[in-house]
Amino acid sequence: MTLTRREFGLQVVATGSLKGFQRLWNGKNFDDFEVDTAAVWKIRGGAIVGRHEGLKYNEFLRTKKKYKNFELRAGLRLIDGFGNSGIQFRSVPVPNSHEVSGYQADAGEKYWGALYDESRRKKVLAGPPEALLAKLNTSAWHLYIVRAQGSHITIEVDGQKTVDYTEKDAGILQEGFIALQVHSDAKPVEVWFRDLIIKAL
Repeated sequence: MTLTRREFGLQVVATGSLKGFQRLWNGKNFDDFEVDTAAVWKIRGGAIVGRHEGLKYNEFLRTKKKYKNFELRAGLRLIDGFGNSGIQFRSVPVPNSHEVSGYQADAGEKYWGALYDESRRKKVLAGPPEALLAKLNTSAWHLYIVRAQGSHITIEVDGQKTVDYTEKDAGILQEGFIALQVHSDAKPVEVWFRDLIIKAL
């Protein structure tokens, strides 16, 4: 199905055409995803909402499909700017755990637009410029563009490039699922995702 600009409330198409893009989910239910903790995830107002009232583990809504080389565009909003979230990609499940392992386009706190290696090297691989963090409205909607092609990964937040990273480790997986994250916290965290589209490269 051809996508049209008027379908999207967030400016996910501001940086180019929609040619070649597909929806990451059907907009109606979670048939496209593996759901771990069902109580965390809801669909509201055309968006995917992840919310917990206090959770000891990170929670992920994982695509059933795997992706390798792609450009992903997504709107993300942390309610009240509180907590941590992100978009996993080229990821795999961690056995006997709620965790997943792989790259994450991070969101929240001082990590907006950072590239984090979740449950693998467990560190920030590349971070956003301080200038972006200084002016960012943490409670607003933000447009994330994640592009992965071979060993090269870039992340943009609201049109500003925050990551330009080349993977040097040949053993790191270059294919896996995409997942939406709600980070653990003793306090309630709520994150919204919308306008999720993807194009194979």
